[in-house]
Amino acid sequence: MRRIVHFMHVSLDGFVADPAGGMDWIHVDDEIFDYAGARTAQGDTALYGRKTFAMMEAYWPTAADQPNASKHDREHSAWYNKVSKVVLSRTMKEAPARTRIVSGNLAAEIGALKSTAGAEIVMFGSPGAGQSLMREGLIDDLWLFVNPILLGKGLPLFDGSQGRVPLTLIESKPLRSGVVCLHYEKA
Repeated sequence: MRRIVHFMHVSLDGFVADPAGGMDWIHVDDEIFDYAGARTAQGDTALYGRKTFAMMEAYWPTAADQPNASKHDREHSAWYNKVSKVVLSRTMKEAPARTRIVSGNLAAEIGALKSTAGAEIVMFGSPGAGQSLMREGLIDDLWLFVNPILLGKGLPLFDGSQGRVPLTLIESKPLRSGVVCLHYEKA
């Protein structure tokens, strides 16, 4: 059974975006890219909500081709271009090559995807899609990058609809920036 591994930046008080949807408070640097990239490389499928997919698709296919491309841009662009992609959306009608749209029964469709042969399914951001998958019990691992900031209000990581979900802490990794990565598995 394939696992869904969800990567998400979150504020210390549990928000993934400020009230206007802004994420300018998220800290990223080479240490975070290298740490997350080692796990990302284990996946052969990327899973996104529609909005996150649109952001990713606008940047990653050609990021490595830019004259000032960083090591992370080159590595993640290569990964992004080789993996299969799945987008959760009720409104998206067409998808680029190697991309599948899931708009119906998440439990059945994503459950079937998890039962196919392959490596991990990696999910980036996509808070609404993440909440939907949590409600269905489909996320196996959470990699939470807890940023040292209190937002006070905004878009919460969890909306309460998932109910009680016991988790096991696998690793806690403090980074030089003050960000702490918490890796949890569903117990």
